[in-house]
Amino acid sequence: MRGAPGSDILPAMRRHTPALFLGTAMLMAMAARAAGPPTIAAMYDGPIAGIERDLVPLVEAMPAGKFSFAPTNGEFKGVRTFAEQAKHIARNVYTVSAAALGEKPPVDIGGENGPAAVESKEQIVQFLKGAFAYAHKAAQSLTAANQMDLVNSPWGDGQYTKGSLVSIAAWHSYDHYGQMVVYARMNGIVPPSSR
Repeated sequence: MRGAPGSDILPAMRRHTPALFLGTAMLMAMAARAAGPPTIAAMYDGPIAGIERDLVPLVEAMPAGKFSFAPTNGEFKGVRTFAEQAKHIARNVYTVSAAALGEKPPVDIGGENGPAAVESKEQIVQFLKGAFAYAHKAAQSLTAANQMDLVNSPWGDGQYTKGSLVSIAAWHSYDHYGQMVVYARMNGIVPPSSR
């Protein structure tokens, strides 16, 4: 008597699983080798690309009519709106990237919450995308030889290494991204990275 339909597949899979795993691992190793050895620039650029993949779609998913949203139920007096969060992130990304590159930001970055002239959803999305493009430029400029070079702090006294400034572009952005996820969910928006 034969088993249930498909019952003969499981023993065959068990016999071939080690070979499939080994073959898959070998293909992955060959692909990694073809891409070349990891670089310092890639090490810094990876986290920036990660937050960009999460944050930009979140900002795009929030309806324009909700950009002025800030929580009011609880201890939220004076917190940034969703739009201000996005503009603040972009401003900071421009700031640290420019300092790492030894340049002035290529656009008006305004005050703590970004430039007042950047108001619409479309303008905010473009401001954010431009900031990440500039951060990629800063990350790609880093090498083993220059990542520890000291540059003047963009916030006043002191100095930072170029690498630490570029890393701020990612970790500071994730800090505010977490807040923006809450804002979006409070408005019925599931963050695209969670879908």
